[in-house]
Amino acid sequence: MTAVGLRSAQSEDGSRLEQTLRLRDLVPMSISSVGPMFSVAATGGVMAAQAGWWTLPAIGLLAVPFVISSFVFRLLNHHFPHSGASYHWSARIIGRSASRYQAWILILAYFLSIPPIAIPAGSYTLALVAPHYDAPPVVRLGATMFWIGFAAVPLLAGARPTARITRAFFAIEMLSLAALGVVGALSWHRLAVPIRFGPPPIGGILIVAVVAVTILDGWEIDSYAAEESRRPRSQPGIGGIIGAIGALVFYAILYPLMLGETPLGSLANSVDPLAVWSHRLLPGAPWLMLIPVLLSTAGGLWLTSYILTRAMYAMGREQLVPAVFGKLNHHRVPHVAITVTLGAALAVVAAQLFISSLSSFFVLVLSAAGFFLLAEFFIDSLTAGVFLTVGHRKMPDVQLHRHGHRLLLVGSLFSTAVMGALLVGFFLVGPHAIGGGVDWIFGVLLVLGLVFAWLTRKRGAAAFRFAGDDVTVEG
Repeated sequence: MTAVGLRSAQSEDGSRLEQTLRLRDLVPMSISSVGPMFSVAATGGVMAAQAGWWTLPAIGLLAVPFVISSFVFRLLNHHFPHSGASYHWSARIIGRSASRYQAWILILAYFLSIPPIAIPAGSYTLALVAPHYDAPPVVRLGATMFWIGFAAVPLLAGARPTARITRAFFAIEMLSLAALGVVGALSWHRLAVPIRFGPPPIGGILIVAVVAVTILDGWEIDSYAAEESRRPRSQPGIGGIIGAIGALVFYAILYPLMLGETPLGSLANSVDPLAVWSHRLLPGAPWLMLIPVLLSTAGGLWLTSYILTRAMYAMGREQLVPAVFGKLNHHRVPHVAITVTLGAALAVVAAQLFISSLSSFFVLVLSAAGFFLLAEFFIDSLTAGVFLTVGHRKMPDVQLHRHGHRLLLVGSLFSTAVMGALLVGFFLVGPHAIGGGVDWIFGVLLVLGLVFAWLTRKRGAAAFRFAGDDVTVEG
């Protein structure tokens, strides 16, 4: 394979991320980062308990602003490709003060998402290899440590190895999803249970919307891979759109089948509702469900870490965090950001498993990930609204086709309003849905963001602007 196009300084001097990802890499990464099977396994039991069949319209309602957000990300990627994505966009459009605060939100959103993925990865592994073994904390930590170490291998090897192993896991998950859909459809006549919506449980629907935030994100990974894309201004964002819509399609198939073929009493608050459903479909073969769920979980682990490490790299490059986070290894990946992030996640997991007095506290804090994920998307929608109204007027190098972006402006304003309302709703239903005191945790962490923004006010005075060209190849 011979390069015939101009490479950016990023790949010429080896000091920046290498442009190596194609669209065929970005799409599987975006869909796998959503983790459809892991998402259903992790949240289906809570949703069934809180809203029953009303889970479906609740997810559909929340999906609207998230799908709109995927088009918003596409727009912002086209004009401002950057491995810091969200926080960089706010720096260019709203200002550095808002950007520093969003950097804090971004760090919390993705770091708090890693341990709740890593721990189930270890649990699913033990359930697969030793289904009747009551594992002590040290064994559970060992299984979790294995997957954190496994996630580090492709991340440290580079973006392309990460994409390749993701494609392999993605293929297995898609085959499993297709098989589940076919078997479920063929089994409907013998397994169908009564469909009863009943009066809408307003509180339960709101709780489902809160929980659903964590299953409708992840597709934005290709925004953080923009500087590693061969076509940084044309391809990042496309994978996100496909991932957002694809995840919604998967849920539109899996949730009705699972709810329609399993009594709600069996699903409600189940640790793994997919296993309950699969036992009805194929009794005595739990491994048929555990393997794809485990692969989905593992993929979500390193892809969530990928997002955070690329963002930390960008912040280190601009010295918003210690500059060491902006260093690259010989594979041109941010090895310090990767090792520190995964090491910190492992420390949190160990504390949660071994220190009983801290376990419930960590569960509460880590459950707040959905709030900060939603806060990130809220700021992104607000950023797009500002950009499409007045922000672009201050940028002579940016040309907008106003007629083509009017619909997107309406969509971004709608998403901002809906997500803002849901953030307020988090404070109202959070103590009931997650646990008492979680609203205080939200408040404290939000205030700490102001402290972070103030402490870093003299850092990163000028945002790094990615100036890489498209890379064309033959072969």
